[in-house]
Amino acid sequence: MTDTVKRYFDAFNAGDTAGMLDCLSNDVAHHVNEGKIRSGKEAFSKFCDHMTRCYRENLTDMVIFTNEDGTRAAAEYTVNGTYLATDEGLPEAKGQTYKLPAGSFFTLEGGKITRVVTYYNLADWAQQVS
Repeated sequence: MTDTVKRYFDAFNAGDTAGMLDCLSNDVAHHVNEGKIRSGKEAFSKFCDHMTRCYRENLTDMVIFTNEDGTRAAAEYTVNGTYLATDEGLPEAKGQTYKLPAGSFFTLEGGKITRVVTYYNLADWAQQVS
């Protein structure tokens, strides 16, 4: 299952939303940092469209961990980004760059990701772009 998580992050870094969606179950539960849970690939795709409009990000220093039976995984990484367009309720975008540690947690079943949870320090990000 590590391969599925690696493919997911490789697709993220390539800006390949379709590749990310291919790693997900149809009923994926997407828990975003500071947000509501989104259910299903369509909601995930809309989230990715929004993120692509507002941010350009590349993940580095990736370390992926899995449990013994491959049903759970976690990843720790560094987000290297540029704030492209103002996101509602957040500071004004002026092309600011940022770098922050982040992590994601996954549940996997049948070779697909059924749950994605992402965490980062929003206050740290806001300070960097303000």
